[in-house]
Amino acid sequence: MAETAVKEVKEPLFGKKERKLITDPLNDNNPITVQVLGICSALAVTSVVVPSVVISIAVVFVCAFSSLFTSLLRNHIPKSVRMIVQLVIIAFLVTIVELTLKAANYPIYKQLSVYIGLIITNCIVMGRLEAFAMANKPWRSFVDGIGNGLGYAGVLILVAVIRELFGKGSLAGYKILGPTSDFMITIPGYQLNNLMVLPAAAMFVIGVLIWVQRSYNPKLVDVS
Repeated sequence: MAETAVKEVKEPLFGKKERKLITDPLNDNNPITVQVLGICSALAVTSVVVPSVVISIAVVFVCAFSSLFTSLLRNHIPKSVRMIVQLVIIAFLVTIVELTLKAANYPIYKQLSVYIGLIITNCIVMGRLEAFAMANKPWRSFVDGIGNGLGYAGVLILVAVIRELFGKGSLAGYKILGPTSDFMITIPGYQLNNLMVLPAAAMFVIGVLIWVQRSYNPKLVDVS
């Protein structure tokens, strides 16, 4: 009796589905501009670029690895305590971020201080664990966490660039606009807009970004 060899079809490690998990949160399903999540941190830490970059890296790290660990443990977590377990995983990763930043760059750590701990309650992180990691395999969950972290980071850094540039006339601390500049180009008559450094300005900037995105992306026309 002839035996039929059944060949297992292996999915590529970074195929079409995985690429979609990265690209969707960057535009079509952005956590901030489409899902309207994580707005609090967008208001609080985007007055200058450097802290925004640091908190963005932290969120990408926490979102990716919390999704990975949650997916690895999903079949062993009782439904009654799943959210508590998820919070413990997130808190563990946030503690790693906090202690690493404290050791590596204490001034930035002091500047961000309480906002690092607030990553634990970030709706984006918790939302991906509940919506995706609890129902998908570890690798795809990890990629999904990276994608949503990057989608969050992109908006956060863009808002910070706009606010620091027009509010303080600088980017990452280097003076660009105003009567004096660290570069060749100066705009002597430019008056800095102090409103841009206030938290309310972040809301205005995010609102404009949402309007621009939905104006040029036909997929978002019917999104309410």
